[in-house]
Amino acid sequence: MILKYIYIGEINLTKQSGENILELLVAADELLFEELFDHVQNYLIEKQAKWVHENFVFVLNTVLKFPSCKKLQDYCLDSTCEYPLQFFSSKNFPSINKEILLGLIKRNDLRIEEVIIWDYLIKWGIEQTPGLESNRAKWNEENYKALKKTLNQFIPLIRFVEISRADFFDKVRPYKAIIPKHIFEEIEEFYYKDTLPKTTILPPRTGLPDKKESFKSNIIKPELANIIANWMDNKDAKFTHTIKNPLYKFKLIYCGSRDGINNNSFKNKCNGRVPSLVLIEDKKSNMIFGGYSSIGFSSLGDQYLSENNVRYYYSSDNFIFSFENSEDVQNMKIGRVINSYKAILEMGDSVGFNFGWGTFAMINQTFQVNKRDNYESISNEEHITGTIKEIEAFVATSH
Repeated sequence: MILKYIYIGEINLTKQSGENILELLVAADELLFEELFDHVQNYLIEKQAKWVHENFVFVLNTVLKFPSCKKLQDYCLDSTCEYPLQFFSSKNFPSINKEILLGLIKRNDLRIEEVIIWDYLIKWGIEQTPGLESNRAKWNEENYKALKKTLNQFIPLIRFVEISRADFFDKVRPYKAIIPKHIFEEIEEFYYKDTLPKTTILPPRTGLPDKKESFKSNIIKPELANIIANWMDNKDAKFTHTIKNPLYKFKLIYCGSRDGINNNSFKNKCNGRVPSLVLIEDKKSNMIFGGYSSIGFSSLGDQYLSENNVRYYYSSDNFIFSFENSEDVQNMKIGRVINSYKAILEMGDSVGFNFGWGTFAMINQTFQVNKRDNYESISNEEHITGTIKEIEAFVATSH
């Protein structure tokens, strides 16, 4: 294949096996055939996806040592996070490279229950520890020490607070000897006293398939939804929710690209006195602006304050916020309502929604963010006007 490419500048991969194509990718990288390399890498992702999915471990172990294969690596890792059970249950899983497995378990978007990760990690650790047999009844103290050494980098990455009390007793407790003492003591305190760990604080994994109506948005990642849910509970942005205090469910009720970006479409989809969340992506900057209203946005009933033919509605829980982009967990800003009696305005059809007299408002295809007295500020600028790239609204309900 290489010689044919050198002589005529063409290559036909349609009749080649996935393994041959992967070997060609490695050869193209070693020979610095950049154009061929890019073509083969894209072909594997676009035309050989089924084979790649069936051979994640083999592909990842092969391309790990080639930095130029990052696109294929990322594709495999993202696909593994989306469909992890296929990866973990693979017969080749016990041979997976340590760095690959470490990178996967670090990820928050690994869509699999924590106790299943723990089970497969133990199996991998046993396979990777020389002289260690699978029958734990025959282990001695030195065997446990050897397994602890194999898994010492992995244990702090396990979200133990996401494991049920029964699974902890049956599946984690028997391996107490391989868990650092301070971690195990914190886990026990969590199960006995509901006290969150102090040194092993990790966010819950997002988008687990067994959770009803997993969060789906074209604007933000699930991790940002967790932050918003924490704000709704008046908690710190990085508070760790557990199975004992689960997150909210966000049901999509309006999507601008689907339903039309205008005031009437928004109001028709988002009416009634229900806790609601709105997200807007700015077309120019890709910044995310949003707001949560515990009373909704429109058709809010007869209990209001009237001034200058404008209806003001009361809520002490409302807030507005901003993120630098869809994955920003460092530079977000929240502005809680100051004047609860003017939390939401209704002004007929002239706006889609209006937080605190224009503090954050939608006007058809545009939005505004202004410094006003009714909410804390979320911008250093006095006034922002932007074009809506995408807008979504959700009804928020607790589990």
